[in-house]
Amino acid sequence: MALSFPNRSRSFNEARKAVRFLAHDGMFEIPFFVESGALLKSAAPHATEAECLLAFDAARGLIEDVAQSVYSSGHRSLYILTRNDFL
Repeated sequence: MALSFPNRSRSFNEARKAVRFLAHDGMFEIPFFVESGALLKSAAPHATEAECLLAFDAARGLIEDVAQSVYSSGHRSLYILTRNDFL
């Protein structure tokens, strides 16, 4: 089954410097994180919550496509999308 993204909410995780969002595979909820380095071109370690959330919102379609691709390559309980996933 393909992933779906029915819940548009996302949140910033300060400890990980990443944006967290959820996908669903049938009845299963799949958590994803996108590292700030994948969202922003520079200063990722100093990225602010607002910068990361704005960047996430602007690239949501691409992020969901990458999440689908990463998910299809092997099922895990948690996914962390990095800059390399977007190359």
